Amino acid sequence: MTLLSDLAGLLADPSRASDGESIRRQHSEDVSYHQPVMPDVVVFPESREEVSAVLRYASERRVPVVPFGAGTSLEGHVIPLAGGISLDLTRMARIVALRPADLIAVVQPGVFRSALNARAADHGLQFPVDPGADCTLGGMAATNASGTTAVRYGAMRPNVLGLEVVLADGSIVRTGGLAAKSSAGYGLTGLFVGSEGTLGVITEIVLRLHGIPEHEVAARAVFPSEEAACRVAAALVAAGAALQRSELVDAPTVHAVNRAKGTTYEEAPTLFLEFAGSPAAAEADLEFAREVAEGEGLVSWSVERDAEARHHLWEVRHEAALCVGHMRPGTKLKGTDVCVPLSEIAGAVRMAREAADARGLYAALMGHVGDGNYLLIMCVDPDDPADLAAAAAVNDEIVRYALERGGTCTGEHGIGMGKIGYLAEEHGDAIPVMRGIKNVLDPHGIMNPGKVLPV
Repeated sequence: MTLLSDLAGLLADPSRASDGESIRRQHSEDVSYHQPVMPDVVVFPESREEVSAVLRYASERRVPVVPFGAGTSLEGHVIPLAGGISLDLTRMARIVALRPADLIAVVQPGVFRSALNARAADHGLQFPVDPGADCTLGGMAATNASGTTAVRYGAMRPNVLGLEVVLADGSIVRTGGLAAKSSAGYGLTGLFVGSEGTLGVITEIVLRLHGIPEHEVAARAVFPSEEAACRVAAALVAAGAALQRSELVDAPTVHAVNRAKGTTYEEAPTLFLEFAGSPAAAEADLEFAREVAEGEGLVSWSVERDAEARHHLWEVRHEAALCVGHMRPGTKLKGTDVCVPLSEIAGAVRMAREAADARGLYAALMGHVGDGNYLLIMCVDPDDPADLAAAAAVNDEIVRYALERGGTCTGEHGIGMGKIGYLAEEHGDAIPVMRGIKNVLDPHGIMNPGKVLPV
């Protein structure tokens, strides 16, 4: 029997396994610059039992398996480097339970963040982790995604209370639970969150919900330099202001947004801020932020209180990377996402801009600077070795600058296939421990091979 017919026989509907070229091509890449690789078969399971059956089969026959969600990852996580099975989880899209009194949602991995928030909003609740793109919650858990609201709510790991995971041999384990905290045993939930599909397949997630703030107000502050904007963000965090978002974009980013969206924002370093809480507290923090900004040479200041206007403001920020990509048709995006101690963020963004300019790269700088996480988005021609080499050199400088100051090579995008070498530099003494865990949970190396750990 062929791989396709074997896998089709494991599903309630055999048509949910396909080796059609167009479907395989759709599952050969993410949105990054990494070269696509086609899987042999794409499988669309609809239950934990089907996932278990596929993994048991794959383990017995040593067939690679790569979990797939929305395909929005940025370091090649879903590219099936060794072929095999692309396990598309988007049909597992049920909100299993919504428990408003417990501030909990239980979801399958194919549920999109926007779908959960549409349901939770009826109860005055939200799931606030916001990576920008409308990702699946399974993918967000697998990569420990964060985003614009991380300065207040953190990344995925503190917002996941429990998981159901199918291991490489097809066995099913549950970690964590519905309680707000637990000291029972090893922290396996945190282990699987951020494991990038290399330890198992997430089939259910228990998420922590949060109340929708009573009052939200956003501000757009323009500065003479990126460093000035970063210093303001750091000062607001240090002062305990009720920041919900703190986002930096540089002049090239604003220019790209204006070109793509028809807006007329000032093309200068800009800090987008959002405060949330009671009306009195949010407005007081807003005024305090303006005073701090004026001390750093504030050029202009505008405020949005209307919900639609604030939505438009953040829509522009979320789409900034795509707008940058439109400036160089035919290129793909290569993005850094280092995170540094807050005291180092101003120097880090200055260094990144200088590194890109020195090599003549078209690049835009943006970031969640309230928690020290920033991105340099470079437009690169994936078929031009010189272009790729220049971008790699800039990325290398940026990562080493971060590591030398106690930072990390990735604040939110993950290791994938693009930062394996840097993981070894950052956590070399822990690599044997990580490899030991991998060998126990995936002894035949079928789970997303070629990702996270050095070969």
